[in-house]
Amino acid sequence: MWTPAQRGRMAGITRKTKRYPSDLTDEEWERIAPLMPPANRRGRKRTTDFREIINALRYLVRSGCGWEMLPVHFGPWQTVYWWFRRLMRRFLFQTIHDVCLMLDREAAGRETSPSGGVIDSQSIKAPHAKTRGYDAGKKIVGRKRHIAVDTDGRLLLVQLTTADISDSAGGQMILDAIRKRWPWVKHLFADGAYDRLQLMDKATFLDFTVEIIRRSETAKGFEILPRRWVVERTFGWMIRWRRLVKDYEQRIDVAEAMIHIAMGCLMLRRNAHP
Repeated sequence: MWTPAQRGRMAGITRKTKRYPSDLTDEEWERIAPLMPPANRRGRKRTTDFREIINALRYLVRSGCGWEMLPVHFGPWQTVYWWFRRLMRRFLFQTIHDVCLMLDREAAGRETSPSGGVIDSQSIKAPHAKTRGYDAGKKIVGRKRHIAVDTDGRLLLVQLTTADISDSAGGQMILDAIRKRWPWVKHLFADGAYDRLQLMDKATFLDFTVEIIRRSETAKGFEILPRRWVVERTFGWMIRWRRLVKDYEQRIDVAEAMIHIAMGCLMLRRNAHP
């Protein structure tokens, strides 16, 4: 539940948007406008309003509607989709998210690049995926989101696989990716599913320390585990965006882009309206 002060703050931000709460405010647009692709020097002059394209994509992920259900004032949905695919190939959504993440860490008095993190996975239904797997533990047919977050819950990276891939195997993929993207990360927290010999060997080889946080054997019912609750909160942030409640995308790269749009919006709003 939000406090009255938080509700008042969100209402103030909503009043600054054009039509929908997901729209960019002027302050948010000022921060990401320099990251948009420059206009071509030759050929026909570009008429696309990138602010409206980003607004449309944020609306799509936040509301969970289909491409053809986008409101007409965003322009033809085919144009929005064409630019989405082009911007995704340029890694624009990932760039926006990572830049805003580093700025948010600075605003919180932290180092720009994290040195510690938490890893976990989430199995989710993927009714339209080209390839799916069965997670016997969660009894879910779909994909699995392997994520790493910093110690405050900011998303560092996400790797998507079929749901039958084990946490240990997905964790090894996370270690490879995080070493390239966030080279200063040294210490990772994880649950007992990651306590596997191959994963620990790889962590040692890549100069990681993986600390396993186990549930108390005497605990009954729900128990808040130190460090572990942070990554669960991040999953909660994700599924507030209706497009992410399930994985509706056929392609894995499109699904990852949808996650970066959602989490980038969260980071951008926190930066523009502290």
